[in-house]
Amino acid sequence: MHVPVMRKQVLDYLSPSRNENFIDCTFEQSGHSLAILKRNRPNGKVLAIERDPELYKQFQERGKADKQRLVLVNDTYANLKQIVKQTGFPSIKGILMDLGMSSWHLDESGKGFSFQKDEPLDMRYDPDSTSLTAYDIVNSYTEEDITEILKEYGQEKLSKQISRKIVEKRKEKPIRTTLDLVEIIWLAMPGRYRRGKIHPATKTFQALRIKVNEEIEELKKGLVQAVDVLEEQGCLVVISFHSLEDREVKKFFKRGAQLNILEILTKKPLIADDQEIKVNPRARSAKLRVVRKLI
Repeated sequence: MHVPVMRKQVLDYLSPSRNENFIDCTFEQSGHSLAILKRNRPNGKVLAIERDPELYKQFQERGKADKQRLVLVNDTYANLKQIVKQTGFPSIKGILMDLGMSSWHLDESGKGFSFQKDEPLDMRYDPDSTSLTAYDIVNSYTEEDITEILKEYGQEKLSKQISRKIVEKRKEKPIRTTLDLVEIIWLAMPGRYRRGKIHPATKTFQALRIKVNEEIEELKKGLVQAVDVLEEQGCLVVISFHSLEDREVKKFFKRGAQLNILEILTKKPLIADDQEIKVNPRARSAKLRVVRKLI
């Protein structure tokens, strides 16, 4: 079960009221969207965007929400302005971007997002949007390119050692599955790193996922378009889960404030409290930032 992170804080800042309209840029498994729909009755709407076609299909088939008020679109928030135009979605009071990966992707998708399951090295949210997979990267990219990906998107200190071991092992046989890759990462790690607080494969898997799905570029495009479509005094709430995302959000908000376009409502990012983390451990790394559009 996917538990929406920091739902109370999201609702406090978006403050949905009667008949107001909102956008959930990362619908996933509907937690935030349905919470908003409970508060903006009877005629308020939520435009919900889900990039993964399988998750989109699953929710459409379940049909548990008011389809008159929930407008669900299978697309990426990098196309937000186009989506708003095509759907004719009216005045937008608030926008949420929850950048965290759904629990479904880790537990059920079978796409190789988890290093704890033996799955094909795919890692694409939407197979129709790109042909590039994690398999392609580890089996065909140069050692230098793999090193750069792990360093830039995973902030992996041992990027050179890992990429060198990947290239060495793929000469013996293709690296086909997640556990194949985990074994290689393990072999590349000095003993002290194997005993660290996080799994040795965490940063490599993060880096490959970000590269495959162009997540940082998508975020940059989405932030600009979110501000464009918001109505004056509307709020943009962004929840990030690693420092690369949070840095882009912070930089964008700061620039908007300098131009007197945005008012930063969270001087420092909000984090989940101990009680939420106990119930939902994935909330541990969440950081929430909010801005209000001034003009």
